[in-house]
Amino acid sequence: MPYPTDFKYTKEHEWIKADGKTATIGITDHAQESLGDIVFVELPKVGTEVAKGKTFGSVESVKAVSDLYAPASGTVAAVNGELATAPEKINKEAHAAWLIKIALKDPAELNSLLAAADYEKFVAEEV
Repeated sequence: MPYPTDFKYTKEHEWIKADGKTATIGITDHAQESLGDIVFVELPKVGTEVAKGKTFGSVESVKAVSDLYAPASGTVAAVNGELATAPEKINKEAHAAWLIKIALKDPAELNSLLAAADYEKFVAEEV
């Protein structure tokens, strides 16, 4: 699956899409494929501070529980409530099923993340 070029990616397989001072975060198609059927998602509450590189929640699949790592620092502005009852949406369309939206603390943090082509290369080397 092609990775959206307007997203940035982490080596922990999260994606982030910035829109001014806010950003949407999710997990990549590669991550959901590796996890298998996702059965539960644990996400922070609105107002929670997240720090770049630190965990902010977890995704549970039939295979394992995986931590979610923040691609950037900020304050949680919204949580995708649909995932509480339908976590499988991530399996269906990982790049549309967002997890949280944050108010970015420092948009410059995004400069250190991977572009789509670099992420694809990283995934290819990892497999």
